[in-house]
Amino acid sequence: MKKNTMRFATFLALIAALFSGTNNFLTKIAVTVSKDPIFYTTLKNALVAVFLVGLFIAFRKSSELRGLTRKQYGMLAAIGIIGGSVPFALFFTGLTMTSALSAGLIHKTLFLWVILFAYPFLKERLSTGQLVGVVAIFISNLFIGGFTGFQFNLGELLVLLATILWAIENIIAKKILADVSSMTVAGVRMTLGSIILLAFLVVSGRFTPLTDLSMIQWGWTIATSVLLLGYVLTWYTSLKYAPATYVAALLVPATVVTNVLSAVFVTHTWSTMQGLSAFFAMLGAVLLIYYGMRATKAATFSSHTHVQHS
Repeated sequence: MKKNTMRFATFLALIAALFSGTNNFLTKIAVTVSKDPIFYTTLKNALVAVFLVGLFIAFRKSSELRGLTRKQYGMLAAIGIIGGSVPFALFFTGLTMTSALSAGLIHKTLFLWVILFAYPFLKERLSTGQLVGVVAIFISNLFIGGFTGFQFNLGELLVLLATILWAIENIIAKKILADVSSMTVAGVRMTLGSIILLAFLVVSGRFTPLTDLSMIQWGWTIATSVLLLGYVLTWYTSLKYAPATYVAALLVPATVVTNVLSAVFVTHTWSTMQGLSAFFAMLGAVLLIYYGMRATKAATFSSHTHVQHS
């Protein structure tokens, strides 16, 4: 992997974290004005799917879709199911059964599951320096105030299952992105996922006519949809050019973005615990980037040396 490519992927991963952190902050507000969080998520994802289909048509990607193999179609279907639909239903159902803090902490272990799955399936290994960065990022999650322990209830189990499914999606996406554009993968993921979630709402009798939504609800949904669109595109593109473990870990500092926005616009305070969490998250990100770039430089130099001696 070229150093410039790694820099590009790193930049996109950090932008994805910015989108994610901002979206998480706004979603906390948006969900409160929605009657059903799963309906809200479905509508938000569907709007993103419409945007992506429009981009898909504008950039004439239909020929790429027609040229896929049966195995690639299967991988895209898996991404739509275990990435774009089922885990959303599991997560938001679980969220109604447990505290938001517990659910958030469980979801923040996503990068650990990606690391666990990436080693056997993608043959990705982290250097010692990168592992130190991962540990720092993990520690950052321990400085979230108000946590009194897990209840080990059904809600937490559902959130954990959703998190594991999203981790598996990362592995499948990394594999198919080697041959398929990030726009195509993102488009299929959001479109198929939205169709499945919509079917779930209809079958369960939870679908709300769009005409029943107020202008405020539409406003929040559109705003968060735009941020989600930016996140999906930057995340998948970064994942195409950088190791899955690297990208997943760099998304964790999104929590810092959410906390800063909350401190500025809601609580108007910044606690010592939030400061420590931000410090360890940023320290971990810096270590990951530094040692990731270093490993890329070494691999590029080794490759050039091998070519010269051939």
